[in-house]
Amino acid sequence: MTDYSEEQRNELEALESIYPDSFTVLSEKPTTFTITVTSEAGENDETVQTTLKFTYREKYPDETPLYEIVSQENLDDNDTMDIIKLLEQQAEENLGMVMIFTLVSAVQEKLNEIVDQIKTRREEEKKQKEREAEEEEKQRFHGTPVTIENFLNWKAKFDAELLEIKRKKMKEEEQAGKNKLSGKQLFEMDHNLDTSDIQFLEEAGNNVEVDESLFQEMDDLELEDEEDDPDYNPVNLDSD
Repeated sequence: MTDYSEEQRNELEALESIYPDSFTVLSEKPTTFTITVTSEAGENDETVQTTLKFTYREKYPDETPLYEIVSQENLDDNDTMDIIKLLEQQAEENLGMVMIFTLVSAVQEKLNEIVDQIKTRREEEKKQKEREAEEEEKQRFHGTPVTIENFLNWKAKFDAELLEIKRKKMKEEEQAGKNKLSGKQLFEMDHNLDTSDIQFLEEAGNNVEVDESLFQEMDDLELEDEEDDPDYNPVNLDSD
């Protein structure tokens, strides 16, 4: 008859010796404990980490233990689901044998793979950014090759913009014409315009001065009478 309690106790002692800094017993009935698993250091000493919680069933190892992830660092949801599936697979494959060390080792290997994947993904992202920067630089110096298709697209856009500018200008000119008042409209708006000149003269009164020196006596002007002109001929005027 299998002594499950003895097997479980012996495994706990072994686990405490193997994982002295990451093994923690939470309870004895049922036996529950946690083991924190950390990957090897990746780029820039970055690591991924998870804490696994195990609980012995009464007939463990002939029954699989209960397990769950209670915490994690630098793992996304997909990685967490992959780890749970991995634990399920390993537990079924090792049924009948004490298996916690095997399960933890499998998770440890999985975390190392995840670190490598993160490193590879970041390298690909870096290369992609470099390619995009190179392509942008080429476009800056060489521009976009002209094809019939992109020329026609540009021409259609240019014509549409030009037409819109003309429409706006015509609208502005039309609006400006409407806003310009005629003489009649000005008169209708201000009835004082017809008396403004008279009002100005009345206000000036006797203060309007005339410089007589600007005029000459009519007698001083030497004006020739056409009839005194020896060349004068009224017939010629009629002929013209």
